[in-house]
Amino acid sequence: MRVLVTGVAGFIGYHLANRLLADGLEVYGIDNLSDYYDVNLKQARLAQLNALPGFSFEFLDLSDRQGMTQLFQSQQFDYVVNLAAQAGVRYSLINPHAYVDSNITGFVNLLEGCRQTPPKHLVFASSSSVYGVNPKVPFATTDNVDHPISLYAASKKANELIAHTYSHLYRLPITGLRFFTVYGPWAADMAYFKFVKAIEAGKPIDVYNFGKMKRDFTYVDDVIEGVVRVLYHLPQTEALGDAIAPVPYKLYNIGNHQPVELLQFIEIIEQLLGKSAQKNFLPMQPGDVPMTYADVDDLMQDVGFKPDTPIEEGMNRFVAWYQDYYGS
Repeated sequence: MRVLVTGVAGFIGYHLANRLLADGLEVYGIDNLSDYYDVNLKQARLAQLNALPGFSFEFLDLSDRQGMTQLFQSQQFDYVVNLAAQAGVRYSLINPHAYVDSNITGFVNLLEGCRQTPPKHLVFASSSSVYGVNPKVPFATTDNVDHPISLYAASKKANELIAHTYSHLYRLPITGLRFFTVYGPWAADMAYFKFVKAIEAGKPIDVYNFGKMKRDFTYVDDVIEGVVRVLYHLPQTEALGDAIAPVPYKLYNIGNHQPVELLQFIEIIEQLLGKSAQKNFLPMQPGDVPMTYADVDDLMQDVGFKPDTPIEEGMNRFVAWYQDYYGS
């Protein structure tokens, strides 16, 4: 079977492609190699994948309408996993157009391709950021998410709405996955990467909300296991009301269900590195949320899996990779 993975040179895309190839599938990966963070790291991930049998790569931006049309006209995919997106909450405050181009225009181009040449299942990455400052914890997919507080979150909420529309109109089986702070080896643009880099170098780290934020850190291998299980689990058609036709559409949270306070998280890094952090305490950044906390009961019920890697174990693996890759 053949799987299209968008954003294949990215952190999660790289890990997913590795897993699918190990499972004996063919992977056709596309990526625009955005310079949002170190392109050399993306190239290094691609080099690893290019050495594996069954992998093909095309340099392609989702926002390239003609290129996306040609892709689906020339290729046939059994499954499609969309992991390409402009990431980052804070970056959306200074470069909003990047989020519209990639996360909305690009996503519609992908959906149009799937409409013209339908795969068995389209799975796409959403984000825990859609919950905004949801006062109810843990966050469930049935909670109201009509109040995003960053453009990034709004773009992910838009993805969910647009995907539901395409599923309804064209009977496309589509599942959205709300990822909760994914971490692990080969990551680059997240806070924990910056923390490790700065602490290693003896430089100060910015600690927002004075360290009182909590995040549901989810180890990347757990996320990939969830993605793969969901990929083969087609969404059941469920009617939303008597006047609405059944829609083959579903949303899941993929989180560790164990929020960790930021100061505790930094302490874990300090212990792993054997160094103390110089902390620059700052107030909450615009667009940030005080807590993320995933309810994963429906994921467990439908595919028999929930993430459970302890943060200490996962960060130990990340630090070991970081020190090996960067020669620390």
